[in-house]
Amino acid sequence: MGKATVGVKPFSVWLLVGLQAFLGIGAIAGGLGLMIDPQGEMIGMPIRFLDNSPFTNYFIPGLILCLVLGVIPAILSYSLARQKKWNLGEKLNIFKELHWSWSFSLYVGFALIIWITVQVYIIQAVGSVHLIYIALGLCIQAVTVLPSVRNHFLK
Repeated sequence: MGKATVGVKPFSVWLLVGLQAFLGIGAIAGGLGLMIDPQGEMIGMPIRFLDNSPFTNYFIPGLILCLVLGVIPAILSYSLARQKKWNLGEKLNIFKELHWSWSFSLYVGFALIIWITVQVYIIQAVGSVHLIYIALGLCIQAVTVLPSVRNHFLK
């Protein structure tokens, strides 16, 4: 099956763009909050949550959050909408028959699920925010693999 008509995107593609943008904006805000206040007080994250981690404050986790789950999904939302060429993206694309942004959408979904799972393990607690973001990661995965989305990103 070939690529969808140029310029016409199914609703499912726009949903994926929105999910990635939502994740990106939220993670940039949260990551910056943790970097600005590495003690976590500004966003209500007690420093004791890091007791079982290799970190003494939230700066490095905030930086990772901001870049991996913030900047990348924010850029990715644009790339999913525009399907721009990116040589490095193509080299890191394990699904060569699909546009690199489709593959990166899967990568981001996995990264979010891993991030939340590690966070729950480290803090030894599960809150509603964890359930929401695990659901978001699963939703990103599910929408990415929808046939209408996959077919749209076929080369």
